[in-house]
Amino acid sequence: MKTSIKEKFSANHGFLYTKELCSRRDWRELRMLRDEGFVVKIKKGLYSLNDIEYDQKTEVAKIIPDGVFCLYTAWQHYNLSVYNPFEFYVAIRKKQKISLPAYPPVKLHYWIDKSYLLGISEITIDNLIIRIYNLEKSVCDAVRFRNKVGVNMTSEILKNYLKRKDKDLNKLAQYARLLRIEKIMRDLVSVML
Repeated sequence: MKTSIKEKFSANHGFLYTKELCSRRDWRELRMLRDEGFVVKIKKGLYSLNDIEYDQKTEVAKIIPDGVFCLYTAWQHYNLSVYNPFEFYVAIRKKQKISLPAYPPVKLHYWIDKSYLLGISEITIDNLIIRIYNLEKSVCDAVRFRNKVGVNMTSEILKNYLKRKDKDLNKLAQYARLLRIEKIMRDLVSVML
C-alpha cells in the first residue's frame, strides 16, 4: 500500500523530510503542492504545510534536531523575563555544523558537552517533543552570561525565579557548582533573599 504525501505530512505533524520520498511520483506530488501554495519549503530537505498553525519552536526543533532551547528563549518559556526575543536561542555541541534557513531567525550557541548536556528537559508542544534547558539550568545560564546579557536582565531572572513556588534551590546550587559559578550564585541569591 502506497502512502500519499498528504498522509506523510499528517503523520509528521505537518512536516516532511525529502529523505522520506520514495518515488518520482512523490516528488511530483510535492512539487505540485508547493506550486499550488499548500506546502512551503523551510530549508533544503524540509517542507511544511502552509495552513497549519503551530508554535515556531516546533519548526526550529525540526531544523535543529540536536539543539536545545536556551537563554532568552528558555527565559521567556519559564516567564523569567518580560523580554520577548526576536530570534530563537539554541545551544548545540561545540563542533557541530548546522545550515540554517533565513526564517525563522535562530541564534546558535556552541557549547562544550559539560554545559550542553546539563539540565536538558523535554516538553511537548503541538504533539512534538522539544528539548529545552530546565528552570534551574536556565537561571544558571543567566548568571554565567551576566556580562553579556546585562546586570538588569540577570537580576530580573533571579528575582522571578526566587518568587516561584516550583523553584529547587538544591538543584540550582548543584548546577552552579558543576558550572563553576557557585560563589557568584550564592552571593547573588543571598542578596535577593
